Amino acid sequence: MGYHDERRFPDFSFISRAKNFTQMLDCVIISHFHLDHCGALPYFSEMCGYNGPIIMTHPTKAICPILLEDYRKITVNRQGETNFFTSDMIKECMKKVVTVQLLQTYHVDQDLEVTAYYAGHVLGAAMFHVKVGNESVVYTGDYNMTPDRHLGSAWIDKLRTDVLITETTYATTIRDSKRCRERDFLKQVHECVKNGGKVLIPVFALGRAQELCILLETFWNRMNLTVPIYFSTGLTEKANYYYKLFISWTNQNIKQTFVKRNMFDFKHVQPFDRAYVHAPGPMVLFATPGMLHAGTSLDVFKEWAPNPKNMVIIVGYCVAGTVGNKLLNGAKRVEIDKKTTVEVNCKIKNLSFSAHADAKGILQLIRQLEPRNIVLVHGEKGRMQYFKDKVQRDFGIPCYDPPNGTTVYVDGTQTIPVDISRTLLKRKLPLADRISASLHSEDTTVTSDQPTEATAPVKMETDEIDPQENKSIERLKRPRPPAHSALMEGILLMKSDQSLTLLDRDELLPQLNTPEHIISFSSKRSLATVKQSAEELLTTIATIIQRDLDATCTYKESIVTVNNKAVQVRIEGKELKCEWTYQHEDLAVRTVKIIDSLIESSTR
Repeated sequence: MGYHDERRFPDFSFISRAKNFTQMLDCVIISHFHLDHCGALPYFSEMCGYNGPIIMTHPTKAICPILLEDYRKITVNRQGETNFFTSDMIKECMKKVVTVQLLQTYHVDQDLEVTAYYAGHVLGAAMFHVKVGNESVVYTGDYNMTPDRHLGSAWIDKLRTDVLITETTYATTIRDSKRCRERDFLKQVHECVKNGGKVLIPVFALGRAQELCILLETFWNRMNLTVPIYFSTGLTEKANYYYKLFISWTNQNIKQTFVKRNMFDFKHVQPFDRAYVHAPGPMVLFATPGMLHAGTSLDVFKEWAPNPKNMVIIVGYCVAGTVGNKLLNGAKRVEIDKKTTVEVNCKIKNLSFSAHADAKGILQLIRQLEPRNIVLVHGEKGRMQYFKDKVQRDFGIPCYDPPNGTTVYVDGTQTIPVDISRTLLKRKLPLADRISASLHSEDTTVTSDQPTEATAPVKMETDEIDPQENKSIERLKRPRPPAHSALMEGILLMKSDQSLTLLDRDELLPQLNTPEHIISFSSKRSLATVKQSAEELLTTIATIIQRDLDATCTYKESIVTVNNKAVQVRIEGKELKCEWTYQHEDLAVRTVKIIDSLIESSTR
């Protein structure tokens, strides 16, 4: 705010200094239509060259161009600034938008998927769950955990996401009850107009304007008041049209009464004409923008502020440096620009009707989501630091509040799906003998946090299971964490489609179509001084091995074979040769000790 060149927009060089934005980004997500979330969109897509998909909800796509065009008119037509996006650029930008419904999952590519959840806040606002493989992020945008008179509260599934990126506008504030705030608001407005004063309520065109219009409309009907209520024409008038169009995004009360009476067809609230600024008598005016930094609200404030009968009610958040923020800090003289200073004699009231979540609401979302890491954005530094400390103290969750342009690294968890062969499963799991008849396929898929550990129950059918076992098998079939996990030791094979299979050793070579290569070792002993014949020596060796080593031993064709060729002993010329495979080294060492003992005793 305050710049008149490209610095008014975010510094996108943090994404790519070479401006290869389309290559660097898979998509752009717009959570809602407020300008602090979408105001730089045409600049980024049309002037910086981003050409990828832009994801938003249907109401956001409908209202976004209206706000962007109004922003362009104020900046270019009234203030005469250049190097700004044009009307045609806004239209071209909107052609790149991909719209999503609530709970709809949009697949950006085969790996990346995006799901929208209801955020409250304003019409069409959404939180987005972004998932790649088994890792995910929830980006909240702006949200409200408390329902109001025209929108519901934000809601989302218990996703247990890896990272939660949440706004913290009111991270250190706990608001009074909604009913108390409404009662105080109505009391202040009524007393001011009863005493002949004018009430200025700076609001943004969509959201709080509709909320407070409904509140005053209901109160005026109940009290039979005739004091005029105005809203600044243009944006708010168009906004009311879209609230009627997207009635399904409003709360249950609005939807239930919509057939009989549309709550946005106001009887007492009329369009405002600038000629009414100097009109005598009391009135109430909703004027944009909400921070009193430009537009109709600032123009009217300059005219009404010197009169002590009048009142300004600030109902939303005001950024530091704006006129609204200065009024909240108690300023009695406000410098609008170098030529204009306003004496503030009117009453200033701060009655927050902000549609942002307060501290309780943010903590409620954290409890619902159970994220592994939290990143705080969209807030003031001091408040974010305080809230960060509270989150880490209360939840024990790593929490970050990075400045703009800072990269945050978080530890993720990745679950790798592995197919385990039935042969290996049968050998490792005691239950496998009873359930193997139910396995209709060669491989059974399990999921593991480690490639070699099975931590999910086996999927199976019950057609061929004994009826007495149905109860336990049904329990196994449920999609729930396993009661036990078993360590699987095997050979991990990656197939051509990059899927992983854990195999028993004997299954690997047929899978690879590769002949078996056996590594064997041998040890030789000289028989030059041995008095026994070769046949007598081998027979004695076989007898002692079978007796002392508890091994299966055969003597045939001048070869002693131990445990099915694990170890073999034979005589070659004047030498005795012992051979073994690498898996049976322990057995071979004990066999060689027996041979050495026999040779030593036969030479005496």
